[in-house]
Amino acid sequence: MRNCIGGERVTTGLGPHAWDRSRLRSVSEDDVQLRHHVVHGYRRAYRIAGEGPAVLLVHGIGDSSATWVDLMPGLARRYTVIAPDLLGHGSSDKPRADYSVAAYANGMRDLLGVLGIDRATLVGHSLGGGVAMQFAYQFPERTERLVLVGAGGVGREVNPFLRAVSLPGADLILSALSLPGMRQGTRLFTELIRRLNTDLGQDAPELLNLVDALPDATSRSAFIRTLRSVVDWRGQVVTMLDRCYLTQGMPTMLLWGSRDSVAPVQHAHGAHAAMPGSRLEIFEGAGHFPFHADPARFLALVEDFIETTRPADWSTERWRELLRAGRGVEGDFQLASERSAT
Repeated sequence: MRNCIGGERVTTGLGPHAWDRSRLRSVSEDDVQLRHHVVHGYRRAYRIAGEGPAVLLVHGIGDSSATWVDLMPGLARRYTVIAPDLLGHGSSDKPRADYSVAAYANGMRDLLGVLGIDRATLVGHSLGGGVAMQFAYQFPERTERLVLVGAGGVGREVNPFLRAVSLPGADLILSALSLPGMRQGTRLFTELIRRLNTDLGQDAPELLNLVDALPDATSRSAFIRTLRSVVDWRGQVVTMLDRCYLTQGMPTMLLWGSRDSVAPVQHAHGAHAAMPGSRLEIFEGAGHFPFHADPARFLALVEDFIETTRPADWSTERWRELLRAGRGVEGDFQLASERSAT
């Protein structure tokens, strides 16, 4: 089903799509194995495959580049695809360091620099969506397009579990969840809420996998530091809505699950209204990981978006004009909504 919001295309449903699923096997698994670079003294893990214009895939909190492995071969037929493990995540180092969204954006710039890549289309999921937006804000001259997938930073609401983990003593909660007896009980509870067909149940198995990916105190500490930089007990504390007007001239697409329990689908509609010229695609029935729910449709949409849009043509003069003009009516409306929710 398709309808229009703000003059742009909005698509819902998981129906038929023109995509050859064999493309998922176009690059061998060996081509997306982890590699490493030391940047600023810290080991950074990443995967890279393919040739052509660069596409940077940025995962969410607690996740890693492994979340993109099944998708990379399809994209790598036309593009150079880079999927890093953010600092503090996956196989990258986990130092006592700055885990803010701005620091992650700097890290992405530096990794691209090491790899000799000047510009890229950014695809960011969850926290990675916030990092992608921050990257575009800090380095617009290096950003060709934005694809935001269940992105953080465009609304206050967030999953209650993440709010709880932002509280003091969260390390004890996470370490307790990793105990053998507790893990079994948690999995039984996860299966129960999944069978009840709740939105949380839709995402619970994937979220539990993120907890399982925190095997030691160092990993849990990095996770908590990252979470507290963007979430507190009231919800998300970082928003890009006040700067969304700067996306004028930046091709932007939002991909969202209609049953996302982490970043509710209302956030997608709000961001779409606040981002001039953006596209919005809804995966009906999917949760916080629409690219896992229907990878073929996800790949088709990303490729179509890249092939049918021109890279952003950034200029100092245009940036200055936008800043001086300030946000428009849509931005004012979004900020008013944000303030009323706090």
